[in-house]
Amino acid sequence: MAMIILLIILIVFCALGVPLAFSIGASSATYLALEQPQFLQMLPQRVWGGIENQLMIAMPLFMLAGELMNTGGITKRIIDFCLYLVRPIKGGLGEVNVVASMIFGGISGSSVADTSALGSILIPAMEDLGYPKKVSAGITVASSTMGMIIPPSVPMIVFAMISGASVGALFIASAVPGIMIGLSQLVLVYIISRKKGYHPKPVPFDRKHFIKTMLNGLPAILMPVFIILSVSFGVCTASESAGVAVLYALLIGFLFYRELTWKGIVEALKKTLISSASVMLIIGFTMIFTWILTMQKVPHVLGEFFIGLNMSPAILALMFSGLILILGTFIDVSPCILMLTPIMLPVMRAAGISDFQFGAMMITGLAIGLVTPPVGMCLNACTKINRMPIMEIFKGAAPYIVCNVLVLISISIFPVLTTWLPGILGY
Repeated sequence: MAMIILLIILIVFCALGVPLAFSIGASSATYLALEQPQFLQMLPQRVWGGIENQLMIAMPLFMLAGELMNTGGITKRIIDFCLYLVRPIKGGLGEVNVVASMIFGGISGSSVADTSALGSILIPAMEDLGYPKKVSAGITVASSTMGMIIPPSVPMIVFAMISGASVGALFIASAVPGIMIGLSQLVLVYIISRKKGYHPKPVPFDRKHFIKTMLNGLPAILMPVFIILSVSFGVCTASESAGVAVLYALLIGFLFYRELTWKGIVEALKKTLISSASVMLIIGFTMIFTWILTMQKVPHVLGEFFIGLNMSPAILALMFSGLILILGTFIDVSPCILMLTPIMLPVMRAAGISDFQFGAMMITGLAIGLVTPPVGMCLNACTKINRMPIMEIFKGAAPYIVCNVLVLISISIFPVLTTWLPGILGY
């Protein structure tokens, strides 16, 4: 009975618009007061224990690195670099948008940061070249989903904290799905652009400008390469690589591009503080929620139920992917990871599904939720840039989101897509 009350209070509070962290905390505290009042004194301990984790240092640092990129001129150089990279391909800035998202995602680890940073530059530029507003916004939000899939991924760090899996291995496992989404979106942008006539104006090739752009963009491009390789090959931990990423962004912004100012640093710190603090609160209160679920043996009961159904791992993975797509529509990424992982991870392990495949499925599925109403954090970020209704942006993004869904189905059915590369590297 107390578990039913816990779930009802959680749902009611969320429906009333109470912040998720406090909804989870209030429902958990109510359950303990009714069922286990002697454990109430442990609540502060559990909240603090949830966020006192070395991996959590990496999350705000990667966010800060992304913010410093925006104010330090690195984002603009990435776009200029990509413009030359895909210059011969029809689709123009649409192709640039996708490639830039793949590179930017390898630095910030955040899809919302991707939408805000690249969208503010590329959406007006695409509209100036004749792209319809809906299409330019749609490509931007759809391609930004790679920000949390291509490593380093902030949600993957959260998943690693809960599951105990290696951060480096999870980064490598999610790289293949992220690249698959990027390549498939590039093909789709090309096909649609060719059909609709979205082509850049012919510009004479300027050899000097090309060399200057390439040299200017090289420091920005090397940043994600260093992060991925250093973590994956054990040169440094995720937290250490995040710290180096911040230092690198500071040095490049100050000394190389000379666009970073003290005012920009203060603004970046402020945005990072707000973003990371909200996630930390949710993590802390979710630890109480998962502790209660564990005490009530909910993961064990669910595990026995699914195992009793005698389903193949592929069918179970597809069912979980469907669940993720539904929940991701209404719940933000980090809370969904924190609530689902303790429940479903034992079930997946019992069915023979690896932590790498499970993590990649969860992150890929939840990335789709960022561009689906009503929550859709990337949609909300985009509407602040171009002032379009959320549903219009979603309609523009829908064809490209199909690529994400197809990749999610593929990694659910074929585990080798997420386990092959970590296996080669010895994980």
